[in-house]
Amino acid sequence: MPVTVVVGTQWGDEGKAKIIDLLSRDHSYVARYQGGHNAGHTVVVGEEKYALQLIPSGVLYNHVTPVIGNGVVVDMPTLFSEIDKLESRGISCSRLKVSSQAHLIFPWHQLHDALAEGKRGDDKIGTTLKGIGPAYADKARRVGIRAGAVLDPASFTAQVRERAIDESAILVALGGQGVDVDAVVAQFATLGARLAPYICDTVNELHEALDAQQQLLLEGAQATFLDIDHGTYPFVTSSNPIASGACAGTGIGPRDISRVVGIAKAYTTRVGSGPFPTELADASGAPDELGQALITIGHEFGTVTGRQRRTGWLDLVMLRHAVRLNSLTEIALTKLDILDTFDEVKVCVSYTLNGETLRGYPDRAEVLAQVVPVYETIPGWKTSLRECKTYDSLHANARALVELVEKIVGVPVTMVGTGPERDDCVVRS
Repeated sequence: MPVTVVVGTQWGDEGKAKIIDLLSRDHSYVARYQGGHNAGHTVVVGEEKYALQLIPSGVLYNHVTPVIGNGVVVDMPTLFSEIDKLESRGISCSRLKVSSQAHLIFPWHQLHDALAEGKRGDDKIGTTLKGIGPAYADKARRVGIRAGAVLDPASFTAQVRERAIDESAILVALGGQGVDVDAVVAQFATLGARLAPYICDTVNELHEALDAQQQLLLEGAQATFLDIDHGTYPFVTSSNPIASGACAGTGIGPRDISRVVGIAKAYTTRVGSGPFPTELADASGAPDELGQALITIGHEFGTVTGRQRRTGWLDLVMLRHAVRLNSLTEIALTKLDILDTFDEVKVCVSYTLNGETLRGYPDRAEVLAQVVPVYETIPGWKTSLRECKTYDSLHANARALVELVEKIVGVPVTMVGTGPERDDCVVRS
């Protein structure tokens, strides 16, 4: 299998980094294909915890070449902060390659993000205010600056100055704060010089690796239902996290992809606004007792923002739709151990709307907000799964949940997360 894609199947935070870290052992390249520093991946190795935002999780292995693909938007201050932190802990980033075609994020993008979100009032999307959306907007408007521009310092500085002047004027006209043009130009001239050694024609690099029979792993940030086309619009990200986005975001063609692993938590979470059929919340929107238990036991707070996540039961209607959208070959079910102490576990197997069972996942967010979930209940296993190393060693009730997932969504569950550390995982052949 030359190319494997790993994609989140819910609203993000499914524990992708753990599975990517597990799979990276057998791959030579790990490439990030979309998103920016608005996504956080956490890997636990023994007593060490690594929180990554831009650099692919494979950086933790000496044999892996980590790649930031052309579909990513890169915030250089965050990138170098991350590099410095990793290298201070003995993790070399010398193998990192950044696509010359990736677009860069600048301070005006973050100012535009904050200004737009502030004007939404009660209709806030819940953006992380990292400038991701405005950077992708500039890419679409064909006024963005690509990472490869740093290889010509004089031209890069001139482009930054021109864009800073234009965007500062626009921000002020919109009632916002302008930028200090000279300060931004000086800062990014220095950052650009530091970025230059990492710049690479990653499309040809990845294809040459394929020609040499290397194994490639393509990782997405965010998840299926935050996809700008197929997510719960407008409460979505600004790129395509679904598996097909891996092709556009790396330059790898679809016929080279032979394995697509969907990551799903054994329950569901989301950050920010938007419909959430299985949410465990009271009438005010605050988490109820079970929802709070999931937050507490699962440490459900954003890696990047620290925001508390909304929690709910596993939703197999959306997971079945994720199988379709991503052509999933298999599912990795993470954080099953978080449910160890529950008396019973509910799983949503269908929706009704106005008393009628729906045939599929709704195509409009306003309809999704009105559906009623139909649950199957599984007795709790009331025992720790941390020591389980084989599928048969899992409690029968835990296996019942796994097998219900397979029955409803139609693809096998090949990995089951049983704890936070990299080896706390049951792998099924």
